[in-house]
Amino acid sequence: MSSRREARERAMQAVYAFTIGGDDAEYVMESVIDAQLGTDKEAKVFAKKLFLRTLDISDEADAIVERYTENWELSRIALIDRILLRIAICEMLHFDDIPPKVTINEAIEVAKRYSTNRSGQFINGILDAILLDFQKEGRLKKSGRGLVGMDTITKRTDATEE
Repeated sequence: MSSRREARERAMQAVYAFTIGGDDAEYVMESVIDAQLGTDKEAKVFAKKLFLRTLDISDEADAIVERYTENWELSRIALIDRILLRIAICEMLHFDDIPPKVTINEAIEVAKRYSTNRSGQFINGILDAILLDFQKEGRLKKSGRGLVGMDTITKRTDATEE
C-alpha cells in the first residue's frame, strides 16, 4: 500500500473518530494519525493536513454533496461514505498537486475496504459529477502533478456543454 493511501485511510479514520468521539483535533491526530503512521513523516504531514482541511470544509462539502444526492438526505448516506466524499472534495479543491482522477480512484479504493459493497460505485458517481461541475465553474486550481489528466476532464466538460 502506498504511504499516501495509508495516509488517506488514517485521515478518514481521524475524521470518523473526531465526528463520533467529539475529542479535540489535536488528540485525534496524536491517537490516530501519529500512532498509526509511526516514523513516516511525509505520510503524517499529508494525513494531518488532509484531516484538518477536511474538518475546515466539512459544511461546504456536505452542501456540495447534497446538491448531487437530490433524493437522499445527507444523514441517510453511510458516515464513512460522507467522510470519504468530504475528503475527496477537499483534495479536489485544496490540494493542487493531486490530480482529480487520483483523488476519485483513492476514494473508491478506500470505500471498497471500509464501507459497503456499493459504496465504491456510489462515490464514483457522485465525485465524477462534482468533478465535471468544478471544472465548468473554474474551481479546480491544479498545478504540477495535479494537472495530469486535466485535458481529459476539460474535453468531457466541453462535450457536456454542447
